[in-house]
Parts: sequence; structure tokens; C-alpha cells
Amino acid sequence: MPLSIKNCPCQINPSLATISTPLAYKDCCQPYHNDIDKVEGVQAESAERLMRTRYSAFVLVKADYIVKTTVPAQQALLDINAIETWAKETDWAGLEIVQHTPKLGKRHAQVEFKAYYVTSEGTQSHHELSTFVKITDKSASENKERWYFLDPTVSMSVSQKQPCICGSGEKFKRCCGVFLA
Repeated sequence: MPLSIKNCPCQINPSLATISTPLAYKDCCQPYHNDIDKVEGVQAESAERLMRTRYSAFVLVKADYIVKTTVPAQQALLDINAIETWAKETDWAGLEIVQHTPKLGKRHAQVEFKAYYVTSEGTQSHHELSTFVKITDKSASENKERWYFLDPTVSMSVSQKQPCICGSGEKFKRCCGVFLA
């Protein structure tokens, strides 16, 4: 899907006739995409916002953003070339946030969404319930917290009794393991 400067990709929702006040890419997801390498840059204030920026990154084929917004312990296990290829080959048609659960315990949230895409059979949707975790960035001057996506498709060899992959200090089974099981 070619970039439409008029509307940010995350603002396009084929299940709605129109969005009352759609935002331009430069006013919506672009600042997040541009600042991903900056410790003090613009960061998603919620799991829903991160979900929206990740969807836009898929549409705009920003695979590096997808990797860098996945839990750091999973980043090296992602295939950036496969992400890029899949993003390029998909004819994206829009995003619908079905539900955002901003607080699941101390540091987790979930976003249920539908990502629409076009195939020879018409518009299809990928319906998913994604989990996100808020991690304190100790390298930032003020210990800023940052949201990350927990990728359930990444195969990891973590035992339930090991420290959690998010760095919370809790056991994996009591933290992110609840959502990756």
C-alpha cells in the first residue's frame, strides 16, 4: 500500500464508513517511527498507541521499528527479512481496534484488533489479541517506561522459574509467561 500523507495508515478502518477527524501520518505515527533510536524520543503512551504505530510500520515496511518495539529479549530471534517481505507482499486495507485492556496486573496490557488486507477473494481480516508489557528503560536519564510487544510466535527456551524476559525481576511464570504460554 503506497503511503498516503493525507491519512495515517492506523487511521484507516474499512469497517467504518468514515473517521470523523483522521490524522495525517506526520501528526500520528511518524514521530514514533522517527524517534525509535532515540532514548529520549517519542514513545507510545499506551499499548493501543504502540499497536497503532506497529500496524503503520507494517504498512510502510518499517521492519526495524517492528523489531525494536518487540520485547528486547525476543528481538535477536526475529527474522527482519521475513518481516519485511511479508509487509511488502501484503495489501493492507486498514486497522480496527476492537478492545484495549490497559491494565492486566502491574505492567501488562492487551489490545484486540483486526488488521484488514486485500486478497483475490476480497477484503480479509487478521483478528488477534496481542499482549504488551511496560519495561523501565534504565538507560534513560529519568528511568522512562516503554511499551513493548510480547511476540507469542517467537520460540524461546525459558523455564517457568527463570527471571522474566521483560526484566521485571519476577519469575517468568508469574509475569510474561502467563501471556506466552
